[in-house]
Amino acid sequence: MTVWKKVVIGGIAVVVVGAGTRVAGLWGKNDDANSKVLHFSIPTPLNGLDTATITDEYSMDIAGNAGEGLLRVDKSGKPQPAQAKSIKVSKDGKTWTITLRKGLKWSDGSKLTAADFVYGWQRANDPKTKSEYAYLYSGIKNADSIQNGKADKKSLGITAKGDVLTVTLEKPLPQFKSLLTFPTFFPQQQKFVEKQGKSFATTSAKSLYNGPYKFEGWQGTNNRFKLVKNNHYWDAKHVKTSEIDLQVVQKPEVAVQMYKSGKLDAALVNTPQLVQANKNNKGYRVTPQATTIYLAYNQSGNVKALTNTKIRQALNLATNRTELNSQVLSGTSTPAKTFTPKGLSTVNGEDFAKYANQNYEYNAKEAQKIFKEGLAELGEKSITLEIEADSDRVANAKDIVNYLQGQWSKQLPGLKVTEKFVPFKQRLQDGTNKNFQIMLTQWGADYAEPTTFLDLASTGNANNYSHNSTPAYDALWNKAKGVDATNDTKRSADELGMEKIIHQEAIFNPLYYQAQPELVNPEITGFYHHAVGVPLDFKNAARK
Repeated sequence: MTVWKKVVIGGIAVVVVGAGTRVAGLWGKNDDANSKVLHFSIPTPLNGLDTATITDEYSMDIAGNAGEGLLRVDKSGKPQPAQAKSIKVSKDGKTWTITLRKGLKWSDGSKLTAADFVYGWQRANDPKTKSEYAYLYSGIKNADSIQNGKADKKSLGITAKGDVLTVTLEKPLPQFKSLLTFPTFFPQQQKFVEKQGKSFATTSAKSLYNGPYKFEGWQGTNNRFKLVKNNHYWDAKHVKTSEIDLQVVQKPEVAVQMYKSGKLDAALVNTPQLVQANKNNKGYRVTPQATTIYLAYNQSGNVKALTNTKIRQALNLATNRTELNSQVLSGTSTPAKTFTPKGLSTVNGEDFAKYANQNYEYNAKEAQKIFKEGLAELGEKSITLEIEADSDRVANAKDIVNYLQGQWSKQLPGLKVTEKFVPFKQRLQDGTNKNFQIMLTQWGADYAEPTTFLDLASTGNANNYSHNSTPAYDALWNKAKGVDATNDTKRSADELGMEKIIHQEAIFNPLYYQAQPELVNPEITGFYHHAVGVPLDFKNAARK
């Protein structure tokens, strides 16, 4: 899921909402004519539905329930056969033979073929598509060359013969099975996409889907829509809910009130005030997420002060992550000690975040010393820096920025901190266009391996909003993704080295590992909240 997105694939930290009893006074009677209908909300408008281009977590939620890949994660987060009936991997790990299920169909009843996967993958790699997630294909034959405009998209290492797909890798990819569950690897029907043209994925009126549900009612700008059971889905017999109504509710206080009055079956509790007011409700839970909230420093050269390593180091040292968590986040998250979050993967049985611990300490005295040295190197006596964050995405973004502004201004004489809040879509554009100074952002894992995070500091990555280029880092990155890819010990050592460079060079400022406080109706069963990949899975969700 870009920044504030969400996403993990591969299987960890999954919350299963199981059986429970109605809690008196927690929510009211649902007046819907069909009491089996589920009611959920998202906190921001949708950005699109094109699985080749979407990056934010809420668009991923829709795509992951209306669409499906070759594999799908189960309730424990483990990839299992979905559109694929079986997968065979060669001994060298480079050739994957994938047999599709018989009788697969699109939501209009038309036949879904192996060629639809070939087209979807080729389109995602086509530079004209401008997919920010195309880099996930790196390692598949010719993917990098295609994305760089040096090879034809038809040379991508995927071919179809009947119901069988053959995927050819340039090197073994430990995360490949996880990637096959991710929306960027979903099929697309060429005839339909080309007929829709520019309107493709901006309206649900005539879209094709191959997942448990069809998505209806969205015309590109409206804020009410629904997921409706797809009777042509191969496993439709296990889809228990005929309809899931969705709406955009941007104010968390409003969503919580709607939950308590029975108008919603779940609500985010993402402000300190809401946590304190609701933490004793039986519907309250804190969902772990493989997500890091961090600050990106614009090192493109557009912000002179941030090209100075000591200035960035001082900002990191002046950040009290423990206090931020306790005072601003009500203790629901974990102060970051690495860029890669805890709970993502292990090294010899040890959590990678513990193995790669960089101890992002708070040291005001050292911060002041280094900041003063940085100012001297810049030839300045004072500087002004601006923190940019969402105005319409996460409720506590303003609280976090306010806290950082106060803390940094107090601890670093000569620093003035200003604030800028913009809509989510603009912030993404500003990150891409280098039109910011310091950005509060977030990354959620796309697969269960540290490289899904560490890629963000590599030169040229579309989601590297710090716009840094660090040769020593890139060298380790290339080893981890190349010669050391299938050697867990060596790859982990490379990844540890990258974490050290991120810390030493202050490429990013990791703030905390996110956990999501929420209220969930205990009467809903089979609703899974995954920490990796598509966050919400409604396939087996139902009201008791």
